[in-house]
Amino acid sequence: MKANIIKHSNWFLFFSVLFVALSVTSIIVFGLKPGIDFRSGSAWQVRIPGADERTIKNFFEADLGFSDPIISYDKENDSYSVIFKEISGEEHKAALDKVKEKFTGAEELDFGTTSPSVSSELKQKAIWIIALSLAVMAIYVAIAFRKVSYPVKSYKYGLITIIALAHDCVIAAGFFALLGFLRGATIDTNFIVALLTIAGFSSQDTIVIFDRVRENLLNAKGKGDLPEIVNRSLNEVFRRSLNTSVSVMLVLAAIALFGPLSVRYFAMTMVIGLFFGTYSSLFVASPLLVLWHKIDMARKGGKAVK
Repeated sequence: MKANIIKHSNWFLFFSVLFVALSVTSIIVFGLKPGIDFRSGSAWQVRIPGADERTIKNFFEADLGFSDPIISYDKENDSYSVIFKEISGEEHKAALDKVKEKFTGAEELDFGTTSPSVSSELKQKAIWIIALSLAVMAIYVAIAFRKVSYPVKSYKYGLITIIALAHDCVIAAGFFALLGFLRGATIDTNFIVALLTIAGFSSQDTIVIFDRVRENLLNAKGKGDLPEIVNRSLNEVFRRSLNTSVSVMLVLAAIALFGPLSVRYFAMTMVIGLFFGTYSSLFVASPLLVLWHKIDMARKGGKAVK
């Protein structure tokens, strides 16, 4: 029995708009905390037995004079990662002495500093990489679908692909903003890699579905009902798309649950992004294709069914 996905597309689009709105609200309210890669400062990983996050935060602010340090706990190593203002080698040594004096058994695991020029360069490159990736994807899809310009113009396939992957990335970013509020997660190069990977998976999934739509449109030779053709295409690739995504998400979920802190937030973001990437490919991109066609036909005073 084939599911009539297009028939219930209004509900699917409603849920997408709802999650995007919640994600944007999360980003606005909580913000995305820049990590050491995107702001000048120092990152310190220390193991301090018997101390909790609040005690460490108070120590860094009151005793060491570091305002508003970002602290996260790595259960795997039983250690704390602390991000604060950039300090010199001498200041680092003095701070380490105070830590060992204050907390018995304290041990430094790692320390690094990023200068303002490096963080600014990384920030600019990250923006350029994301923008260029989106542009290349849109152009590729528009060119690939140039032979099916009827009943939907080929460039619209590209634009809808970008809308779908933007939908996925915004939701993933909103989730990460919530993680930043609840767990002190900060954005770094891993976060950018996660967004690009989500965009890649999402666009690939959407293109696979659109490619099946293209084949069915060409076989119909302009005589088919677009909503019916799109719905049939979705049913033909539904199981394959779902199985591929679930298998990847299971691996990432294992990393998110049992992996080290350095990759745990990356894996969690990927799971959320891939889940909504699969959702958008099946329940957002294709319904948008039909909806756009209906709007165009209504504007021209024609019928949208043929």
